[in-house]
Amino acid sequence: MIARPAVLLLAGAMTACSFAPHYRTPDSVAVPPAYQEAGGWQLVDASRPAAAHTDWWRAYGDPQLDALEARIGDANQNLKAALARLQQARADTRIARADLFPTLNVGPTVTRTRTSVNSPRYPTGDEPVYNNFDLEADFSYEIDLWGRVRNSVSAAKASEQASAADLAAFDLAIRAELAADYFSLRGADTQQVLLDSTVDAYGKALALTKNLYDGGAAALADVAQAEAQLESARTLAADIRLQRAQTLHAIAVLLGENPSAFQLTASPLTADYAPPPIDPGLPSTLLQRRPDVAAAERRVAAANAGIGVARAAYFPVFSLVASAGYDSTRASTWLQAPSRTWSVGPTALLTVFDAGRHRAQSAKALAVYDEQVADYRSTVLTAYQDVEDNLAALRQLQLEGGSEAASVKATATALQQAQYRYKAGLVTYLEVATTENAALQAQLASVDIQLRRLNASVLLVKALGGGWQRGEYTAALPQ
Repeated sequence: MIARPAVLLLAGAMTACSFAPHYRTPDSVAVPPAYQEAGGWQLVDASRPAAAHTDWWRAYGDPQLDALEARIGDANQNLKAALARLQQARADTRIARADLFPTLNVGPTVTRTRTSVNSPRYPTGDEPVYNNFDLEADFSYEIDLWGRVRNSVSAAKASEQASAADLAAFDLAIRAELAADYFSLRGADTQQVLLDSTVDAYGKALALTKNLYDGGAAALADVAQAEAQLESARTLAADIRLQRAQTLHAIAVLLGENPSAFQLTASPLTADYAPPPIDPGLPSTLLQRRPDVAAAERRVAAANAGIGVARAAYFPVFSLVASAGYDSTRASTWLQAPSRTWSVGPTALLTVFDAGRHRAQSAKALAVYDEQVADYRSTVLTAYQDVEDNLAALRQLQLEGGSEAASVKATATALQQAQYRYKAGLVTYLEVATTENAALQAQLASVDIQLRRLNASVLLVKALGGGWQRGEYTAALPQ
């Protein structure tokens, strides 16, 4: 009577065994107290809401962008594929968890058999043709002494969490790409307005130069210079139309729509439109805000559990098997008590020789773990690089925007003076053309800097995780 509790306690202790190493998040790079590129940088328009919540795009204050972002979740085909991969990972977890429980199979069979009368095993005088009615239930349960099943479940669960974080990272990337494309579209609209007005102004300048030439007040070279300048502006305008069309098509694909039928009304950027304030937070919180970092860490956890699965293969597999049923040669006696059959007992299976298979599987599991650790550390380094790159971009582009605005003002004044001098006959049209080109390039560069600032702010939000927080593995898909 004393032996039975001792055996049960021993069995319970053995059931708790696991050969997976104790898991902890791998060490990564040393974390600085602050971002290097954030020092001394002040965002303009601090009265606007910061892009720090989940729907980060709303901080830009653009209703059309909000409407486009609202459509992307149910329409983007790549996002649907990522969601399907998450569903597969959750199914894999349920498949692995099923091994924690017994398996019960029930299989009725009815056969009619003829035995050879010339067989040495044929009983003389028996009927060679007979029926067999069999109803059997088979029970099997693997006793998880070494943690193979539990580590398999842990690995599957960690992989599922990695897939959920992958989905969040992909959703963030798609939404950031949509925002960047949308601002590129608005930037193209702004440049289109500028170039269209430039083409109109150059056309009038060409007409004036032709009139002066007809009156003998201008040289033929001035007419050719004005005509070449007009055609160059038309070429730039056509190229901007091409860029806008291709950007519009990219937005259509992101929204899961046919580019042939997709349109957006032109919406040029205003001169004072700037990115919203973005608080990068402390570097120590970045790893909690990036879904791709969380996905990489969960893959390390899955690989760690995989080591336990591989090591458990060195030890015997203990199972409890049982069967019960009814077996008879006649249907009338099939389900009667004398037709009952049963068997029950433990089994053990130990691989004695496998030509190094288990050793190779363990070595592979360790190598997979090392690979995932390296990938995790690389992802962490890339995360800090992304933040620093875009902080630097925003800071420098803000400075560039100020100097370029001064350049636009200066070239506008220079152009006005050159036009006065040309009309007074003091200079050739070459000076006017040169000044006009400088003014146009300054205006185009100003729009380009404004667009790059907006796109850098979007990339910074993406680099900071877009409001995602570690632990949101299950938020993407209802259970």
